[in-house]
Amino acid sequence: MVRLRLDLAYDGTDFSGWARQPGRRTVQGEIEEALGKVLRIPEPPALTVAGRTDAGVHARGQVAHMDVDAEVLGALDSRHRRTEPLPGLETAEGVAVRLPVLGRRLTGVLPPDVRVYGVTVAPDGFDARFSAVSRRYAYRVCDAPGGVDPLRRHEVVWYGRPLDLGRLNEAARTLLGEHDFAAFCKKREGATTIRELQRLDWVREGDVLVATVVADAFCHSMVRALIGALLPVGEGRLPVDWPGGVLARAVRDSGVRVAPAHGLCLEEVRYPEPGELARRARETRRVRTLSR
Repeated sequence: MVRLRLDLAYDGTDFSGWARQPGRRTVQGEIEEALGKVLRIPEPPALTVAGRTDAGVHARGQVAHMDVDAEVLGALDSRHRRTEPLPGLETAEGVAVRLPVLGRRLTGVLPPDVRVYGVTVAPDGFDARFSAVSRRYAYRVCDAPGGVDPLRRHEVVWYGRPLDLGRLNEAARTLLGEHDFAAFCKKREGATTIRELQRLDWVREGDVLVATVVADAFCHSMVRALIGALLPVGEGRLPVDWPGGVLARAVRDSGVRVAPAHGLCLEEVRYPEPGELARRARETRRVRTLSR
């Protein structure tokens, strides 16, 4: 078996999220179906993803991995070249020469709202989910009185009141660091809500405000809940210390509205150096507790 890394992007508008669901159109479902066609196997390899995005959420820098039989890749190469497979198939170097074929074939069968733009042999110890050291999201909001540019309506949320950049950033700073983010997460049985929020800041690009959110990992709905807590502060309806107070209480607050999905985009997933991948995966699998 050979582990492959897939770098991909998608417009989440018409997807019911990343994860495969019976009777629903999902990103995982589309890619795995395409893999089955391209590799000509009845049971396509399952994808493990860096971050399971919700319905309507987009991605420019999503990462997944899959394990595939080297002989299957060899057969793909043989069909493409109309020759016998190249020698050295069992090695990473031998497999790598076949990967451009797989990438081109996927482009030909995938729908236009999802693209696999990179296929590489994963280094030893690589796990798309557990080896990651951080995920970077962007959330885009427009506060123009006339609404969002219609050409950007699927990626920018309209907010009907003016937003103050200084207030947004002042409130965002109170959320940085390692905390129990239970107030901003949907609790899952047996899962921790302790996360390290490494960056949360806003910039204005004309009528659009862009929040950059970076953490070692995120729990379900966390980014959109954080944004939803900051927006009323930005308009002046709540004090700048309110989000920090909600965080300290560590329980869901009815005042926190989860922001709409379509403003959110996964921009980047970062990994350590190859020699640190396995160690990072082991650390990430541990259930964390606060050090203080």
